[in-house]
Amino acid sequence: MSQPSDPRKGYTHFGFEEVPVGDKQKRVGSVFSSVASKYDVMNDLMSMGVHRIWKRFAIDLAGVRAGERVLDVAGGTGDLAREFRKAAGPKGFVALADINAEMLGQGRERLADKGVVDVPLIQANAEKLPFAEGSFDCITIGFGLRNVTDKDAALASMTKALKPGGRLLVLEFSKPLNAGLSKVYDQYSFKLLPLMGRLVANDADSYRYLAESIRMHPDQATLKGMMENAGLSRVQVYNLTGGIVAVHRGYNLG
Repeated sequence: MSQPSDPRKGYTHFGFEEVPVGDKQKRVGSVFSSVASKYDVMNDLMSMGVHRIWKRFAIDLAGVRAGERVLDVAGGTGDLAREFRKAAGPKGFVALADINAEMLGQGRERLADKGVVDVPLIQANAEKLPFAEGSFDCITIGFGLRNVTDKDAALASMTKALKPGGRLLVLEFSKPLNAGLSKVYDQYSFKLLPLMGRLVANDADSYRYLAESIRMHPDQATLKGMMENAGLSRVQVYNLTGGIVAVHRGYNLG
């Protein structure tokens, strides 16, 4: 797994490609605009439904309580926001932010289908969230950080938006802990994922990018350090499915 590029030097990763910083956001946007309508179906197929268990773990770890203010960044189709809305109760507040308009549209439809109509949907870049300092008790980003151009800026922006004592949870693909598992995972990612993308979503290239983006994402220890550099304390790492996915949780202790 590669160390992250420094976007301040003018180039960053788009999958295995090195691209100008200004190009990445547009190209990632094209990927998610392409896959938005099939996003939930493909998640179930790609993970054989296990993504629901990963998300449930993150939801439980977030520990949202009645009356809290919660933001789900890169919230996509709204499955995390929906559960947080239940937990926050009538006196709480939950918002969903995503940079991609098509994904927000899918989120609006999915939430409405479940009878959730009081979650504001905000089109926003994780690197510069449009919220005042200390706005939220809890911020989450699920399977979104690896697609952000400047991850350090995003972590800093999310940390700033936390109240003192608030927590940030990053749910993301990570590095398998076992070499044997890693080899199997590579075969699956680079052969089966693009094939499923072509058959189900008529888009092999987007799913090839998603597999590559996972490999270029910082590993568990690197991301932990990045969160600490952003000002978070007591950062803990929870490996799921042998490290294929990890949840990082840190607190803004000021």
